[in-house]
Amino acid sequence: MITVMIVDDQELMRDGLATILDLKPELSVVGVASDGQEAFEKARSLKPDLVLMDIRMPGTNGVTGTKLITDSLLDTKVLMLTTFSDTDLILEALSEGAHGYLLKDMPTDSIVKAILTVHSGGLVLPQHLTVDIINEMKRKQNLEQEMFPSDHSERIKELTDRECEVLEKLGEGLNNREIAEQLYISEGTVKNHVSHLISKLEVRDRTQAAIFAVRYGITKFQP
Repeated sequence: MITVMIVDDQELMRDGLATILDLKPELSVVGVASDGQEAFEKARSLKPDLVLMDIRMPGTNGVTGTKLITDSLLDTKVLMLTTFSDTDLILEALSEGAHGYLLKDMPTDSIVKAILTVHSGGLVLPQHLTVDIINEMKRKQNLEQEMFPSDHSERIKELTDRECEVLEKLGEGLNNREIAEQLYISEGTVKNHVSHLISKLEVRDRTQAAIFAVRYGITKFQP
């Protein structure tokens, strides 16, 4: 059973989602919180497998809450709840270690599926939304604050063909098992390739590697 914490400043949203998810046999909601700081404090004692975190909250927002949790609780994963207007915060949250994001109006079954995906080692990056977000970020004027440096093309040249294939699959949000099945290699080999990718691209983790893949066209989503 996957233990989950729900974080949202709106009581109706928070408690309603907690009640619905707790009815699912795969999940157990172990706590709720109203902002990122409270989520961090409760997560330290409850140690949930996953925190479903609203991204925009008064007090300590979801980006800061994500950083607090991912820096201190290595076994707890964070999945963001957002609206499309939160574009400027989504990549910030991913850069702080979030394992993906969902729109708040998604059906409950989609949220459950996303939680299972993240728990199994995958990422949740809704394809058409991620492409739109990346494109919007590219249009920003303050490009000096981009997540990745301008020498990305040189880093891509350092990758082997197989590493590029694995990177493409990371950008599609696949976990190690799924990548192994699609590329006909072992999970251990995938894990090694992911470690090499993180090192060569000089990114923090597989989430940033996945965003790198989308941002620079390694992963090409179909329309």
